[in-house]
Amino acid sequence: MVAAGLALGALCAQGQVAAAPAVLLTDRVLDGRGGVLRGATITVENGRITSLTAAPAPGATTIDLRDYTVLPGWIDTHVHLESHFDRTGTVAGRNEPAAEAALGIANNAWLDLMAGFTTVQSVGAYSEAPLRDMIRDRGFPGPRVLTSLAPIQGDSTTPDDSLRALVRSRQARGANVIKIFASKSQRVGAGPTFTEHQLEVLCGEAASLGLRTMVHAYREQAGAAARAGCRQIEHGTYGTQADIDAIVHAGAFFGPQVGLVVQNYLANKAHYLPGGFTEEGMAIMERDLPRDFEICSMAVKSGAKVAFSTDATAGAHGRNAEELIGRVEHCGMTPMASLVSANSLAADAIGMGGELGALAPGYDADIIALDGDPVADITATRRVVFVMRGGVVYKWTGARRK
Repeated sequence: MVAAGLALGALCAQGQVAAAPAVLLTDRVLDGRGGVLRGATITVENGRITSLTAAPAPGATTIDLRDYTVLPGWIDTHVHLESHFDRTGTVAGRNEPAAEAALGIANNAWLDLMAGFTTVQSVGAYSEAPLRDMIRDRGFPGPRVLTSLAPIQGDSTTPDDSLRALVRSRQARGANVIKIFASKSQRVGAGPTFTEHQLEVLCGEAASLGLRTMVHAYREQAGAAARAGCRQIEHGTYGTQADIDAIVHAGAFFGPQVGLVVQNYLANKAHYLPGGFTEEGMAIMERDLPRDFEICSMAVKSGAKVAFSTDATAGAHGRNAEELIGRVEHCGMTPMASLVSANSLAADAIGMGGELGALAPGYDADIIALDGDPVADITATRRVVFVMRGGVVYKWTGARRK
């Protein structure tokens, strides 16, 4: 059975889906919605789950995952695939050759996939679109990628017509989501940029075009974005209970970060400082990390829809699961709630709740397996032994233990 699984992986590494159905034998399955299934037999055909109960079909490739925990592939709703270290070890800038930049983006995507993240939403650059398209259309190995292309930035003087044009230009170039900066970086004070009215214009224009919005917001801008009708609000640090209440009232998704992004900046400070970051900015992030914990805890206690979101940049890709652990340690989430935030809740956040984020017939066969039970020990999320995306096996390093 192991040999069959490895053979399937060899085929699929070339972007080919095996003609025969695949059957995954399991002991313990987390369904992505908070449920636990025992002894499910997962049948996969043509990239989708067709059954959780049927007997293995004759000729099916069988993969034995009975000593592992099986669950839907995780979804990270906020990464930056374009952010990577260049050949000098410095965070890459505009002067990096285009070919090397493309390799850096592809490598980040691969690291995320190997860590169990079968879908990522990247919100940083036009240069992410070619990789998205190659994975989607040409079978290039990687997670499913959604991208905002370049984010929208401006200030309170930007005319409404110009804001609408910025949204339409991104739609015309194929953006999956509109990323908006409503605040400056935390490293320079996190002050507001757009007014609440401008956020209404931007998010309203996006909605009229059928596009979701994600807003980078600190302080009172988190509540302003929610009242403006924006779909997902990121960060929220320095916000108040009133801001969280506005998010809950609006039914918006909230993406705080507590387990990875700041810790990664600090661990890799020597690589970031030559790229334009400052000691002062790093000190602010370190000083205010407890405020990140505070807003996340406030959101969890208030019943906000806290979707999984890492803001992964250079050095963090492939370690996205640290955020799952951080939410348990710093936000008061249960392990199961943390996992669901990266499955069905994250799928809802990206508008794909009917096809991703759950193990159920008709859903895409995005399936991973962990060595250990993450409900009992959330650090098991670091031990991904199996990754299937769309019926294609990209990783299988385990074997059933005797």
